[in-house]
Amino acid sequence: MQTTLLEAPNYASASFPPPRPFQDEAHERLRQGVRDGHRCQLLMAPTGAGKTFLGMRIIHEALLKGRRAMFVCDRTTLINQTSAVADGYGLGAHGIIQAQHWRTNLELPFQIASVQTLARRNWPRSDVIVIDEAHTQHKAWTDYIQQCDAKVIGLSATPFSAGLGRLFTNLVNAATMAELTESGVLVPMRVFSCTRPDMTGAETSGGEWTPEAAGSRGMEIIGDVVAEWCRFARERKTIVFGATIKHCEEMCRAFNDAGVMAALFTSDTTPDERAELLSEYSKPDSAIRVLISVEALAKGFDVKDVGAVCDCRPLRKSLSTAIQMWGRGLRSSKETGKTDCLLLDFSGNIIRFAEDFEAVFHNGLDALDSGEKLDKAIRRDDEDKPQKACPQCGFTPFFRRCMSCGHEVRSDSGIAHMPGQMTEIRIGKQKAADDPLHLWRQLCTYTRSHGNPDTAPQRASHLFRDITGDWPGRWKFDRTENATITRPVMNKIQSLRIAFAKRRVA
Repeated sequence: MQTTLLEAPNYASASFPPPRPFQDEAHERLRQGVRDGHRCQLLMAPTGAGKTFLGMRIIHEALLKGRRAMFVCDRTTLINQTSAVADGYGLGAHGIIQAQHWRTNLELPFQIASVQTLARRNWPRSDVIVIDEAHTQHKAWTDYIQQCDAKVIGLSATPFSAGLGRLFTNLVNAATMAELTESGVLVPMRVFSCTRPDMTGAETSGGEWTPEAAGSRGMEIIGDVVAEWCRFARERKTIVFGATIKHCEEMCRAFNDAGVMAALFTSDTTPDERAELLSEYSKPDSAIRVLISVEALAKGFDVKDVGAVCDCRPLRKSLSTAIQMWGRGLRSSKETGKTDCLLLDFSGNIIRFAEDFEAVFHNGLDALDSGEKLDKAIRRDDEDKPQKACPQCGFTPFFRRCMSCGHEVRSDSGIAHMPGQMTEIRIGKQKAADDPLHLWRQLCTYTRSHGNPDTAPQRASHLFRDITGDWPGRWKFDRTENATITRPVMNKIQSLRIAFAKRRVA
């Protein structure tokens, strides 16, 4: 076990933005679930509902009661992102369970864990466990939660996988996509049915088209994908989903040949390359206009100003995969003027899944096994079947309740077709902060979550002077936002505390 001279954790000073009414209600329904005897519960929360926010609030509530808590990520690539979110809420006193991670500290009551690492180690004792992307059902946690005593909350936007009803005894819908769109958390989606491959006779496995077959057929319309994107969405930051890595590579080449800056983000992309791509793509003025992926961007990826999604991955069973893909462009972004998202459907998925998606859009799920059934059903193309349009607004596809105007029930929304030069801070050869204010925010984050909260402002100021040689000046502790603590800054704080301890002993 790693031992450190970092200060005792203080979780009382954590700060969360005010929850939306549906988030408060979902949290209370989970509390009631515990009172009703449900040890393992699943929270269905669509894109934009704040799954991580809710998970962190649940964990904070447990920490304030002196309990131990753990947030489990289903991919190592999400570890640092989740850690940054925790830091942002003032929960900087957490350890990370991931091989050779610099924030490993099993002594802390709050751990953020990679499920891949947990599969190779003994689980630390926890009173509350929050599992992100619970529909992925990694054996490491599905086995563990059945024999532990901890209260377990699974988080998922698409809890459609088989067997969830055997793992969780209570389902809580945080909000529906229709409710989130109506309230402005999500934007409406305008659908364009574009050129699509002929999947007649394409090879299947288990009822689903094989990736190779879908990719091969998709190769035939790559020119149409680029041309129709240029026609409908050229001015929009875009995510494109392909069937295979080779399919994605060919689309990327075609976009670049057309003078559009495109980049690949697949399982072959290294962690360093991923970090660099995401850093650039997240900028409002990003040089990268199109990011192309198979599945790596379908879950846990959130860049608010994405204004278009190209679905080039034909499916006929996995509604959950389709919803995950389409959801990447639905987050609202008022600061960038985003008012809607374009779905360019090069796969036919919006037609195949329209009836079931319409129901999920308005109602969510009423039981865990209902989602499982949706992902088992095979949808077949029927070229002779006329596509119905909403009689009120003309939106297509339409079945019972319009996803654009809400005709026949309700809903007006849904799916529709510091002066001066700032210099970076370096500690040794490593960049520790973008500028002095960024360093100050990190030090405020650290002192808020470690040690005596009454002396936190003074300690942050002294740490700032020890590192930079100057006082923070005009920046006020109580007006400073939290920031992710970088490894060089955490190491420097620890070295300063070690030096202080040695001087005190001497």
